[in-house]
Amino acid sequence: MRLEYKFEIDRVEVPRFAVEAVEGIGKLFTLATLVMNVCAVKDRVEVIFHGLNPEDPTRKIEAFRQILATAQSATELEAEVGRGGRIEGSSSYFQWLIVTKA
Repeated sequence: MRLEYKFEIDRVEVPRFAVEAVEGIGKLFTLATLVMNVCAVKDRVEVIFHGLNPEDPTRKIEAFRQILATAQSATELEAEVGRGGRIEGSSSYFQWLIVTKA
């Protein structure tokens, strides 16, 4: 499914993004730079990681955190794990990550 829409970051209080655990590492680098850019103008960003195995979201979050930690501005950001779990009746697991300015 493809959905196109106009998105104005200044009209959203807390920007939220999603990433599938099956996505490659390249998507995490893209997501990390996007989150860092958004955090330049917003105090908080929420990201939901999801996948088919219980460990998928956790692995992607760890890789995402490692990428963020390499940035010169890494000391300005904090990443806190939020709620996670499994969608009943499916094999989908998810985990929220909240990135805030330190």
